[in-house]
Amino acid sequence: MTTPLPTRRRLAPALTYLSLIVASLVVLVPLVVVFLTSLKTSGEVTDGGPLSLPDDWLNLDNYVTAFTDGKMLSAFFNTTVILLFSITGTVIIGSMTAYAIDRFDFRAKKPVMALFLIATLVPGVTTQVATFQVVNSFGLFNSLWAPILLYMGTDIVSIYIFLQFIRGIPVSLDEAARLDGANSLTIYWKIILPLLKPAIATVVIIKGITVYNDFYIPFLYMPSEDLGTISTALFRFKGPFGAHWEDISAGTILVIAPTLVVFLFLQRYIYNGFAQGATK
Repeated sequence: MTTPLPTRRRLAPALTYLSLIVASLVVLVPLVVVFLTSLKTSGEVTDGGPLSLPDDWLNLDNYVTAFTDGKMLSAFFNTTVILLFSITGTVIIGSMTAYAIDRFDFRAKKPVMALFLIATLVPGVTTQVATFQVVNSFGLFNSLWAPILLYMGTDIVSIYIFLQFIRGIPVSLDEAARLDGANSLTIYWKIILPLLKPAIATVVIIKGITVYNDFYIPFLYMPSEDLGTISTALFRFKGPFGAHWEDISAGTILVIAPTLVVFLFLQRYIYNGFAQGATK
C-alpha cells in the first residue's frame, strides 16, 4: 500500500527538519560540553557529568592556566609564521601548476594529472618514514621550516580549484598580452593571478583551517616545547597519570575562537568560490 501524496508532502519537510536537528546536535553538543568543562574546577569535572553546569560561570582560572602554562602566546606566534609561509607557497605553487596544466600542451600532461590523483589515494602516514628521513637529512628537524615545507607541497584540491577558475579565463587575454610582448611569467603575474582572487580566497581559507588544526606534523617534526603550535600546546596538559580536562577544554576554546570568528566573516567566500569554480 502506497503512502498518499499529501502525507508524503507533509512527511518530507518533517524528515528534513529532523535530519537538520540531529546534525546540529552532533556538532553543537561536543562544543557545549567543552565550553562547560572549561568553566569547571577539577573536582566538578571528576564528580559531575559532561553536561552538568559549573558552579561559577565567571571562573576563568582554567583559561589563565591554559594561556600561561600552555605557552599559548608563543604557540600562536609559531602557528602564524607557519600559516603565512605555507599558505603563500600553496597559492603560488598551486596557481602556477594549474596555469601550466591548462595553458600549455606537453606530453606528460595526462600522466602528471594521474599522478596527482594517485597521490591523493595514498595515506600520508604510510610515507612518513621516508619523509622524516628526507627532512632530517636536510637538518630541518625540530625547526619551523619542517612543517612549512611539508605544508607548501601543493595538494590536488588547490590545483583543481585554481584549474576550474583558469579554464573560465579567456585565452584571448593571453594572446593579446603576447602580441604586446609579454612572456608566460608576465601573463601569469599580471593577468591570471589577479583574476584568481575568489579562488585564492577559497584556497587560503581551506588550507589555513587545515594547517591551523593539524596536530600530527607539528608534533612529529617539532618536539621542542619552544616550537609548539596551538594544537601541540594543548598536549602539555596530558600527564602520565591522567589529563587536566578543564585546562585542555579552556585551551580548546582559545583555539576554536579565532577559527570560528574567521569562518563567520569569510564563509561567503568559501561558498562563492566553490560555486563559481563549479560553473566555470
